[in-house]
Amino acid sequence: MGVAPASIDPTWRDTAIAQLLSGQHADGGFGVHPYTKWTGSHWRLVSLVELGVPASSRPARAAAGNVLDWIASPRHTAPVIKGFERRHASMEGNALAVSCRLGLARSPQVEYLVEVLLRCQWPDGGWNCDRNPDASHSSFHETLAPIWGLAEYHSATGDRRAQDAATRAVELLLKHHLFRSTHGGKVIDSAWRHIHWPHYWHYDYFHGLRAVARLGRLADPRAGEAIEMLIAARQPDGTWKASGRRYWRPETEAVDWGDARPMVTSAARAMLQ
Repeated sequence: MGVAPASIDPTWRDTAIAQLLSGQHADGGFGVHPYTKWTGSHWRLVSLVELGVPASSRPARAAAGNVLDWIASPRHTAPVIKGFERRHASMEGNALAVSCRLGLARSPQVEYLVEVLLRCQWPDGGWNCDRNPDASHSSFHETLAPIWGLAEYHSATGDRRAQDAATRAVELLLKHHLFRSTHGGKVIDSAWRHIHWPHYWHYDYFHGLRAVARLGRLADPRAGEAIEMLIAARQPDGTWKASGRRYWRPETEAVDWGDARPMVTSAARAMLQ
């Protein structure tokens, strides 16, 4: 479950989509590396899909091609240290999710991304890029996007392996009640108690809830505290807004998101309806 685009003001939405597609080059990119923060095609596509850009959009599909040519290649390697593949799996996860939303799930490049994510999933259910040999616990940051991508792939193809992998990853989040340590119950990171938009590769309880919702697990009691936090974050006018640190600046983004009230409200309502 993600943003319900129909609940976003159409004029605001269309303006944001036009801004995200502005300056596109013939190769589908935007004159910078696809992963450039935050103007590369990788990041623009995440926002475009969240806004509900049509799957038939040729510019969006061209941007997806630009991303896939970069990320869906054996040249994009990751080290294996002490038996764990240390991969920035948020890259593959986001690319997989947006490609599926744009009708490209049957592409050989997309299928390759699925195989990579399945191969490099850690025993505890998540993913991690940490090259510290002693690191053996998955990163919530790196686990969010793979859940999204694998859930979208399962929705598009019915692939049970993808669903099972996403379910294992969501179980990791639920074991931690989305933001608490399993050792004593302390909050893992105070920033995780705030809503961020765009969150890019960063984790917080709000986007953890969205991941849980994608697998239909919001009724799990372990999500209860996070849901209560979401309800408490509702503004007097019935909307929600980003409350955490801004990861973007006007000079590093194609859109001025402000407090992202349209996007956050739409995503919150989609979960609570």
